[in-house]
Amino acid sequence: MTTSTQSMLLNIGPSHPAMHGVIRLITELEGETVVKVEAEIGYLHRAFEKSCENSSWTQAIPYTDRLNYVSPLINNFGYCAAVEKLLGIKITERCDYIRVIMSEVSRITDHLTCVAASAMELGAMTAFLYLMKAREYLYEIVEDVTGARLTISYGRVGGVKGDLPDGLDEKLKIALSKTEKEISEVDKLLTRNRIFVDRTRDVGILPKQTAINYSITGPMGRASGINYDVRKAFPYFAYDRVDFDVPLGERGDNYDRYLVRMEEMRQSIRIIRQSMKDIPGGPINVDSQGKVMQSFDLVDEAKMGHTAGFTKIISKVEPTLEGTERPFHDRVMTSDKRVALPSKENTYGNIEGLMNHFKLVMDYHGMRPPKGDTYFAVEGANGELGFYVVSDGKDHPYRVRVRPPCFFAMAGLHTMLEGGGIADIVATFGSINMIAGELDR
Repeated sequence: MTTSTQSMLLNIGPSHPAMHGVIRLITELEGETVVKVEAEIGYLHRAFEKSCENSSWTQAIPYTDRLNYVSPLINNFGYCAAVEKLLGIKITERCDYIRVIMSEVSRITDHLTCVAASAMELGAMTAFLYLMKAREYLYEIVEDVTGARLTISYGRVGGVKGDLPDGLDEKLKIALSKTEKEISEVDKLLTRNRIFVDRTRDVGILPKQTAINYSITGPMGRASGINYDVRKAFPYFAYDRVDFDVPLGERGDNYDRYLVRMEEMRQSIRIIRQSMKDIPGGPINVDSQGKVMQSFDLVDEAKMGHTAGFTKIISKVEPTLEGTERPFHDRVMTSDKRVALPSKENTYGNIEGLMNHFKLVMDYHGMRPPKGDTYFAVEGANGELGFYVVSDGKDHPYRVRVRPPCFFAMAGLHTMLEGGGIADIVATFGSINMIAGELDR
């Protein structure tokens, strides 16, 4: 007597809670064993690249916020650095450090979200609460610096929106200490927890050669033993001036990916502390006879043509514009008039500043990089995040192409799931930290 088995097709997502409404996994099962997996993406496609090509070089910056929206600052800086490379612009040293500090804050928030969500999906709700509390400490720092929590649009071609606010040093020290404490608590809860280890060790294995074949980078690649980090391989901003270690795994399983992200958060804290210690201050030269004027009064007076003596006036701006005043402007923005908007005091205080402002914001004028193309890569929270930009000499990009690290991780997902159990699909999927905005664009 012969027996035959019949496989079953099962859709997991996009309505499944763990798929967040943006991924569909078509699985072929034999009992509870996963035989084959096909990932269907595109549920959050927003035509990012085409939208950038229909916008000015500066108007594309808010679109980058919506790529990996858990660590948007890294996206901002990667795009801006690509355009700066095309223009041949060197940003200030203080701006280099600001970009490093805010990138690492973003990396921690991203890893906190990944570890918290994947732990919660395995039933570790307490760990989720600890890590979300830690993320809140850092989101408050992001809000202090950028004026927003998530879609921040803080990067600028040639620098950043504004300087770091007063008192940030102490606030950041406190936030990092609290974050370290929460990470340590989760370490005690999970790292040697028998249930957590059994659910993650030797599950979702991604061999080193397979990761290389699929061009997988970031924590996933390093968990598989690939010693590649853009910050070390091709240092940018101020990463060549800070010391940090790149953690590596051995087995490339879910547990190794968890350990790598936990250690990367500690290394990011180490980088931030060094950067806050070494960041150059730069003099704030306010004329002793200088007058401080409310920004709305400055604008009203300028509209009436009463601009006499405005060369010595310092504007007192609203909180979301702090750090953009004239004394701070040259510390965080290039002096290249092709890309840098003048400070508000210059815009409203003299005709040269007003003309410079209008030439940069008017349609069919604006920033005009020379004809050519370039590629610039940064170490995103999920791996190598690269921007390829092409200019035809006009005020709009001819082509913007992004290399999203999530895309390659999702391409290799099926190799991690096939042969495993259906109960491990959610655990493995959570460990790759798929962000749909970055994946689908």
